Amino acid sequence: MSMTATLSRPERERPAIWFEAVVVLGVAALLLGGVEVVSQWRQPLRQTVEIDLSVRALPGYALLSLARGWIAYFFSLLFTLVVASWAFYDTRARRYILPALDVLQSIPVLGFLPGLVLALVALFPHSNTGLELSCVIMIFTGQVWNMAFSYYDSLCGVPADYRMLGRLYGFKWWHRFLKIELPFGAQGLLYNSMVSMAGGWFFLSITEAFKLGDQDFRVPGIGSYMSVAIERGDVRAQLLGVVAMGIVIVVVDRLVWWPLVVWSRKFKMDDFGSGRINQPGWQRWLARSRAMQAATRRIGLWLAPLSAVPGPPPASPLPAATTATASSGRTARGIYYLLLAALLGALAWGGVQLTSLLTRVSVADWIEILRNTGLSFLRVLAAVALGTLWTVPLGVWIGLNPKLSSRLQPFIQFVASFPAPMIYPWILLLVLRTGGSLQWGSVPLIMMGTQWYILFNVAAAASAVPNDIVSCAEVLRLSGWRRWRKFLLPAVFPGLVTGWITAAGGAWNATIVSEYVQIGDKLYQATGLGAYISRATNDGNFPRLAAAVLVMALVVVGINRSLWKRLQVFANERCRFLT
Repeated sequence: MSMTATLSRPERERPAIWFEAVVVLGVAALLLGGVEVVSQWRQPLRQTVEIDLSVRALPGYALLSLARGWIAYFFSLLFTLVVASWAFYDTRARRYILPALDVLQSIPVLGFLPGLVLALVALFPHSNTGLELSCVIMIFTGQVWNMAFSYYDSLCGVPADYRMLGRLYGFKWWHRFLKIELPFGAQGLLYNSMVSMAGGWFFLSITEAFKLGDQDFRVPGIGSYMSVAIERGDVRAQLLGVVAMGIVIVVVDRLVWWPLVVWSRKFKMDDFGSGRINQPGWQRWLARSRAMQAATRRIGLWLAPLSAVPGPPPASPLPAATTATASSGRTARGIYYLLLAALLGALAWGGVQLTSLLTRVSVADWIEILRNTGLSFLRVLAAVALGTLWTVPLGVWIGLNPKLSSRLQPFIQFVASFPAPMIYPWILLLVLRTGGSLQWGSVPLIMMGTQWYILFNVAAAASAVPNDIVSCAEVLRLSGWRRWRKFLLPAVFPGLVTGWITAAGGAWNATIVSEYVQIGDKLYQATGLGAYISRATNDGNFPRLAAAVLVMALVVVGINRSLWKRLQVFANERCRFLT
């Protein structure tokens, strides 16, 4: 009785009136921010955009960059849920979808960006909509692939008895999604969402400050602010940009990601309680806010019909239901063939255009591209290997210790989400001061953009390990290397392979900015495929750009199909709990 009284008394407490006012003002600020973003999209297109390096311009730039990141994340999440589910349930489509995701992940940002920007600017010649859309799509390409692979991997790992129970209770597809698939994949999807936001912001200074030859396609934002500050050698502005970006990352982590991490812990699938996760004080107060309670009640009433669980189906289905099922099956097949025809038509047109560009590439250029590819491959291999050495132990440690995770996540999220190219000039100067060069100094630069994929996937896999499995390892007194070999490595190996796949793809992308760094009027280059792509983009040489992007895509897809996918099949068959 005393325990009940102790727990119920704080729930009846209401925050002060000033806190209610803060909540209402926060909602109003979000609405006004949305209006400001829409007005920026509708402004007339200008030949050049002047970037203000003063302090007062930073809040507005931060708002615009944050809005682009979240708009891109919304479409990334929608794409992930739809495409990964399609690939899982449609065996015919899976043959095309998974290789297509491999190819798209392997295409570097600068492979998409020039053609995309020119096409969208031509489509919206009188407003900023084309440039803004190109920024959103480029951030989308930095976010979506690891989310799609992670969610598809979680769908493959849903226990068969869970799916059987869903069929016995007559679950429709949305019930199965809300009650089985999304809870099972929540932790992996959430951790990959965090690292996806980091991946999208990694190329922020490129997407917001893009130049093609003599053409300037900049848009206002923190990325363009830092790009201009680096060009002018304005150290004060660079520090202000770093501080502004840090504030944005910390606020988003505390207001969005950590509450979602706490929420996702309730979906851990085991036979023992996972323990109570302490919520931040502001979150408990926000939950008691009358305004928030009214809003959540409205949303709950709206979603109630979708989340209501149906009863068991009748013993013998009616003939009309069979007819309706057959009719819906024919409609789905028609939509499938229509989409497939449209995709094949687009691929045929793209193949013709690509062939036209490749015919203008000389034999000497092909030889140079292949030599540069070998050097970039060695850097990518070194970056992934070195990143694995420290991210796996730390990821396991974080995933198995929720209290430690709550303390370390703000720092890890800050470092992982920070757009590393913003501080590349400082790191490169440190490398040069120690007598190094960009030939090997590009490896730590690549690591800064890729090792987080491994860390977050391993942490997600470790946090999803059932408590009864952990207890069994303790009862057996597994310790040292035996504990790692028999328990920890098999437990996290599916997540580790997913992290390797996305980290390797991200590493090839990172070579573009890691092998080609400009500080003021000085340009530092390493011999590699990434630097070759950056030079071709700056020169507006589309044949060389197409050839280099094609080679990079073929190399990444070849490695994925010959190595990573085999490891993924092994991990799903031999190292998966609850299957």
